[in-house]
Amino acid sequence: MGAVMNVAPVVPAPEPWRRVFAHASGVPVGGLVGIGFATHPGSGHDLVLAVSHSGHGLFDAVTGERIARDEDPDPEDACPDEVSGLSCPGLGPVAGLRVRIAGLFGGGLHATAEDGWALRVTGPARPHEHVLLSREGGSSHSGPQGERSWHIYHADFSELRTAGFSPSGQTLAVATSSDLALWTRRPAIGPGVRRP
Repeated sequence: MGAVMNVAPVVPAPEPWRRVFAHASGVPVGGLVGIGFATHPGSGHDLVLAVSHSGHGLFDAVTGERIARDEDPDPEDACPDEVSGLSCPGLGPVAGLRVRIAGLFGGGLHATAEDGWALRVTGPARPHEHVLLSREGGSSHSGPQGERSWHIYHADFSELRTAGFSPSGQTLAVATSSDLALWTRRPAIGPGVRRP
């Protein structure tokens, strides 16, 4: 299995998933410690709070826009460790809320979505983890890649922090020590595109 995964190419996630950021590894977030999900109170979009050694950033998981940033969070509450209950204070539209964080200090994201999508992280050649997306009971062993499972991310440059679905199941995130990659099932928003 390990030798097969090391040569299996990374492929795009199937429809209805689309990559949020243009670059394959996502958006750079140096010193990333962990991430957590919240919901925008106005648009209903999933939001991703990225916690790093250089501050906290809040991203819209549909547009990829960084909508809030705190470069100097309160040192008493900046790290999602056991003392904070693995959470950090929200920013921007979710200020005043606590956001649970998964990553370097523990915690975890959802490995499945309610409609049958599943995510699996394998590490046959540590520290090179592979992120596999499957649907309808598919696994990394069930048939050729692209039928019911897809190798969507290979963390070969940085240490994997966490991977999983948002509570809504509309967003899939992969966080490494240097990057944040997002996929969404929501349609793209831009000039000439209607909001869902």
